[in-house]
Amino acid sequence: MNFDDVIDRKGSHCAKWDLMEENYGVPAEQGIAMWVADMDFRPPQVIREALQAVLDHGFFGYFGDESAYLSAIEWWMKTRHNWQIEPEWIFSTHGLVNGTAMCIDAFSQPGDGIMIMTPVYHAFARIIRASNRDLIECELQNTNGRYELNIEAWESQLKGHERILLLCSPHNPGGRVWTKQELQAIAAFSKRHDLILVSDEIHHDLVFPEKTHVPMATADPSICDRLVMMTAGTKTFNIAGTHCGNVIIPDPKLRHRFALRMSALGLSPNSFGLFATTAAYSAAGAQWVDALMRYLDESRMIFDDRVNAVTGLRSMPLEATYLSWVDFSQTGLPIADVIARIETTAKIAVNHGSTFGKGGEMFMRFNIATPRSIMCEALDRLEIAFQDLC
Repeated sequence: MNFDDVIDRKGSHCAKWDLMEENYGVPAEQGIAMWVADMDFRPPQVIREALQAVLDHGFFGYFGDESAYLSAIEWWMKTRHNWQIEPEWIFSTHGLVNGTAMCIDAFSQPGDGIMIMTPVYHAFARIIRASNRDLIECELQNTNGRYELNIEAWESQLKGHERILLLCSPHNPGGRVWTKQELQAIAAFSKRHDLILVSDEIHHDLVFPEKTHVPMATADPSICDRLVMMTAGTKTFNIAGTHCGNVIIPDPKLRHRFALRMSALGLSPNSFGLFATTAAYSAAGAQWVDALMRYLDESRMIFDDRVNAVTGLRSMPLEATYLSWVDFSQTGLPIADVIARIETTAKIAVNHGSTFGKGGEMFMRFNIATPRSIMCEALDRLEIAFQDLC
């Protein structure tokens, strides 16, 4: 796989490139899309071959016998994450945004409190509000450009009606890989306040060499009676359009509650997602991920070096993900001016930090999972847009 290949995605019903003008006013022909969290790389050959075999067969009926699919997930978690799971623990949802919504629906009631650690993936807040739950934003502590837990402060925010804590691990948008000790502290907090802990670990494969992702289920096995694990191959292999996520629930009582809601809503997975995930979770898929992370590792170092050389800009060091979180607070500019320079002057579409909740107001999120020539062009434009601050 040559990650330097530039593939024109415009006009392909690609949200990332085809909607940037509508959403950000960045012109389609001149703009660079660095917002939606998918990659500008083709998925591994093993996935494309599996889907091509389905097309060649020419039948698209109901999927039967999930044993190979479930075995592939089991193998991947054991081989890549040292986590032993059982096939009966696994539910397939239409991606993890759907999985999050299903957890809120299954394990809480309207008016209940749902806790998130902000700034954090913007879909969490959107789903919580739409579900008529009480959104409780527990702000992370930014210590010298690195997010840390602030559990003592969170304790003071509790109202007594909280039911669920949503964890993003690794963290999006800050790129933190939580340590085992940090995860144990989160588990203790959840047990102390009788919270169901929903751990979204969709970025768990996208971890850089000096760090190791620890699944919450292995960080503190005693949390498993109140734990829901969410994983997927969609971010890892750039197949988000297959809308296939894994909700993995070790506890039988929680599994029963979740299964009832799945049944009541008549949910079942899309067969193309199952074929793609089965192919991805393989030795060939693992080889592709390793090559991807070597490429992204070099990209993040280039991105950080160049961004940090611009007066007033500071990129939070990435430990995982391909989503760089850039702090513009030292520019001395109002955020509206920062946005104008990025979108109007540099013609780059990026996620506004305010959408990630408290603490994100002066940040912007840049997706660097693109050929390096595109990323460097974006960096050239950023440097020009902010050159007068020198």
